[in-house]
Amino acid sequence: MGQDAWRMIGRTPGYIVAVRPLRQGAITDFDITQRMIRLLLQRAGVSRLYRPRVVICVPSAITEVERRAMEEAAKRAGTTAAYLIDQPLAAALGAGLPINQAVGNMIVDIGGGTAETAVIALGSVVASQAIRVGSFDLDAAIQTYVRREYGIAIGERTAEEIKLAIGSAYPVDDDIKAEVRGRELMSGLPKTVILSPAEIREAMAEPVGAIVDSVVSCLGQAPPELAQDLIVQGIHLAGGGSLLKGMDRRLSEETSLPVKVVDAPLECVVLGAARCLESFEEVREMLRGPVR
Repeated sequence: MGQDAWRMIGRTPGYIVAVRPLRQGAITDFDITQRMIRLLLQRAGVSRLYRPRVVICVPSAITEVERRAMEEAAKRAGTTAAYLIDQPLAAALGAGLPINQAVGNMIVDIGGGTAETAVIALGSVVASQAIRVGSFDLDAAIQTYVRREYGIAIGERTAEEIKLAIGSAYPVDDDIKAEVRGRELMSGLPKTVILSPAEIREAMAEPVGAIVDSVVSCLGQAPPELAQDLIVQGIHLAGGGSLLKGMDRRLSEETSLPVKVVDAPLECVVLGAARCLESFEEVREMLRGPVR
């Protein structure tokens, strides 16, 4: 699970399969999701005798059927009650935003499978926009580009390494290029090519543009009074996708608002879930569930 499994992708023999039981925020393999939750509980020191109450962060874009499946998987894994909270709310809590005040706060959470934008005030979501486009789509776009332009096949891990090394959402003053090794489709032999930041920016243009458009769309839904607050408060970026170089500058240019990456963007969603458990009665209205 986790990094141990990630290191195995593309390197496993035929009898080992590396799978992603959750894609775009929804369960794609119920049994493995259930086993993964049980393993997480074991690592947290939960025994079969103690059935804990859990809070699970879910994308606001998932359907009611997908929500029920997530609750059911948690229940079968050994929990006594599974509460769900939308990821933008959890991210805002984890980032320490004053979401219970009568002031508009905007959070953009760019995860692996989804990008979610929410305007929050008085402890609830006033306007939101969610799309099933995230960091994994950026990796896939790089793979497609290298295959189309150079006739070379690269794996998921290589695509992510390229994104981290030279990927950007906005032109940056960086002449660093990346040496990429892959398998040439025509000959089947290993081949090396050199990629520039401009090429990778072009490769990711479509998914990055979709994320930016969703943020602009959410701003258009915000009430005028809260829109005034956002001019002062700005936009808060969270999630792994927020670490893409130039993403904050790109959003700032498109929205004419200040954009700030929150502290601990990778962990703020799970930190928000922890705060829900610590102050359960205070935030109970934000939660959904549990399964009966």
